[in-house]
Amino acid sequence: MKLLPLLETYPSTPPVWFAETEDPCITSAVQILTNTSGRDNLVLQQVKLLLRELCRLHNLQEPMELNHLQSTVVAPVSISEDELESNSEDDEETEEDIHIEMEEDTSPEKGKDEGISSEHTATLERLRQNQRQDYLRGSVSGSVQATDRLMKELREVYRSESFKKGVFTVELVNDSLYEWNVKLLKVDPDSPLHNDLTLLKDKEGKDCILLNMLFKESYPFEPPFIRVVHPMITGGYVLGGGAICMELLTKQGWSSAYTVEAIILQIAATLVKGKARIQFGGNKSQYSLARAQQSFKSLVQIHEKNGWFTPPKEDG
Repeated sequence: MKLLPLLETYPSTPPVWFAETEDPCITSAVQILTNTSGRDNLVLQQVKLLLRELCRLHNLQEPMELNHLQSTVVAPVSISEDELESNSEDDEETEEDIHIEMEEDTSPEKGKDEGISSEHTATLERLRQNQRQDYLRGSVSGSVQATDRLMKELREVYRSESFKKGVFTVELVNDSLYEWNVKLLKVDPDSPLHNDLTLLKDKEGKDCILLNMLFKESYPFEPPFIRVVHPMITGGYVLGGGAICMELLTKQGWSSAYTVEAIILQIAATLVKGKARIQFGGNKSQYSLARAQQSFKSLVQIHEKNGWFTPPKEDG
């Protein structure tokens, strides 16, 4: 668990917590802390609520120390701005100590960026600053667990060998962690798709397959929606509108353990395995988000009824 630096609106609004685990019990407990008010916004009271909820979820008896923790919270239920300004010097020192502790807790973020280029380190830092400003303005989008996980995923992508070797690139759409454009630059050099990509560069000046990834605030407990934006592809398990037919991209086949890098590399392998070919001269208007979503929805309904086809071993 991680507590972000307290906002200027605290304690009128609750503090912001991050869960550094994907355990649904932890994340659901954290979610409760975002909907508090009054004295329940105070840090000590938040800790008490968190412990109580975790005990309930794990069928454990509440520790006796919780009662003592409650007795230390003496602030009134309704906290006005005048009362905030009249805090004692001891309170100010306590708040300062809390901020110092937060800074010490968040400083390892920079250490996590080791092995990443200065350009991408700057991107990660900009995203962290944007998130902080959003919290201060009260204009946070998405969810705590999804944002935290996506930051980790982006950091790991920047650090990965496949990214550094130019197998693919990533770009955040409008600096949003919830929408990624992925350029797939390299596929199996012995595949027809590889030859098509070379021809595509000669004909259109484009040398990649552009994928769009949309993440929900329920990520990583639900898969992202991924589609091909261009070029138009036949075969390779690519459906109408550019949707991709892969069980791991459905709720039934998804696991929160899957990483973004693994998904991208799996898509690249699936395109080759499915004998994907670029459809030169195709009607590009046939590829759209709405059509891809409809195609994928129909696909899921069919497979929920009939199951998924398992290819023979000789097909890989």
